[in-house]
Amino acid sequence: TLPCLPGARPCIPKDFGHGSLVCACSATYCDTLDPLVLPAPGSYVKYESSKAGKRLERSEGRFQSRLQSPGLLLTVNISALYQLVKGFGGSLSDAAAMNILKLSRPAQDNLLRSYFSESGIEYNLVRVPMACSDFSVRPYSYDDVPDDYELKHFRLVDEDLKMKV
Repeated sequence: TLPCLPGARPCIPKDFGHGSLVCACSATYCDTLDPLVLPAPGSYVKYESSKAGKRLERSEGRFQSRLQSPGLLLTVNISALYQLVKGFGGSLSDAAAMNILKLSRPAQDNLLRSYFSESGIEYNLVRVPMACSDFSVRPYSYDDVPDDYELKHFRLVDEDLKMKV
């Protein structure tokens, strides 16, 4: 396992054509972000990515009590709470798991660290599809026996045991 270094490590861009750049991550190197620091009251932090080369570029600003210039106006009412955000994450499909498992162990560690660690994007949730999805290599279910309402024939498949559980 590679040590998790403090501070940001720059993106090594890889061009897939048509303006599609990604940050290359390997067994020996993966870009990282500075640790997340909450802004002071009355201020905000913005992260921006673009085709022009920005990759989660951090900038800070202060909320204004009055609009001082024409343009977009975003009103934040901090006294009204509409929902609780439990976290952020992504999906671990069969296709994603197959690709992760094809990487060397150090590259897997780097990839997972870039998603789940404080030096990455700090995912804390993962959605795992039940049975197959459109990102599976074959159709399958957990119980193909008709009228088996008690699920006596329920079984996990190899994809679940090797890639999801």
